[in-house]
Amino acid sequence: MSMERHASSTSPSPEDNAMFLDILHEAPLFGHRKSRSIFGSVVYFIVLAGYAILAAGAPWIFHPIQKFIPPLLCSCDVILLAVTGIFQQYFVIQVQKIRLQGYYSFSQKLKHIVRLPFAITAYGTAAMLLVMVWKPQIGILSISTLLRIIMFIEAICAGSFMSAYISYVHQYNSLNSQPDVLNSLYSPLQPSSSLEGLRYHDGGRLSDQQMALLQYQRENLHFLSEEILRLQECLSKYERSNDGSTPQVDLAHLLAARDQELRTLSAEMNQLQSELSLARSLIAEKESEVQRVRNTNNQYVEENERLRAILGEWSTRAAKLERALEVEQMSNLELQKKISTYRNQRVPYESNEPGGA
Repeated sequence: MSMERHASSTSPSPEDNAMFLDILHEAPLFGHRKSRSIFGSVVYFIVLAGYAILAAGAPWIFHPIQKFIPPLLCSCDVILLAVTGIFQQYFVIQVQKIRLQGYYSFSQKLKHIVRLPFAITAYGTAAMLLVMVWKPQIGILSISTLLRIIMFIEAICAGSFMSAYISYVHQYNSLNSQPDVLNSLYSPLQPSSSLEGLRYHDGGRLSDQQMALLQYQRENLHFLSEEILRLQECLSKYERSNDGSTPQVDLAHLLAARDQELRTLSAEMNQLQSELSLARSLIAEKESEVQRVRNTNNQYVEENERLRAILGEWSTRAAKLERALEVEQMSNLELQKKISTYRNQRVPYESNEPGGA
């Protein structure tokens, strides 16, 4: 459908193509990209280090209250779970900001990493709960030792994932390339690229990537709108001045260029939205087709079960007939035996009858 749309449209002139070449190679937000702070991740890493130190030195830290060590360790683990949940929300917001900046691959990597510390802490809390519940049946190690081991493993695993998060954020801050979400972007005023035929091969991933591209384009539109308003204010100020040396022509040209970029981005967003709706309709058609195949399969399964029931019934009847045939054969054998016995008894009787006469 997209190929037909491009075939029906008139091919643009080289001047028109050259006018919008900078859209694919220079994103308006690229020069205003904000670095992500790693302060929160460093603070959480320090919290994990303190948690590991607490797990290692619990017998010495809580030496005056030895009998309260297991409840205190469990309480510290619950506090860490709550703190991890708070920091996870903060990290998710940071990842969303990276996604809005157009760096889709970084956001996809970080999206899974930021949720792992909370999952690890939750599993550790569940393990500590099991240790406390099965405390009377555990005789290998002491309860406090097991709890300290679980806490130490939690801290090590969560700390390793936070190190990976800090590394990715530092790599993002030092990145000097265009947003990767623009890799699948092409101008509607230019000839379509080879990526156009690949937009629907992997429906879920491409739809998600197109959604990220739409969000990035929305941020571009917002930025360009603010830039246009600022330039309009500057233009009105220059027009009100009586100074002849005011560069009104350059300012008007810059405003026209920004306005043209805004219209191009709007056209890109409209086309992406139409293609996204087309992809969703194709996915819906595939799902309906899969549902029809499942219904047909269910009908075949029901028919197979019915045939198996009929086969079982006929097998039962055949077994009954075989048993009846065996009984009939045995009765025939008994009858033949009786007949032969009767004949044997009758032959001497007939031979004795003439002699007596």
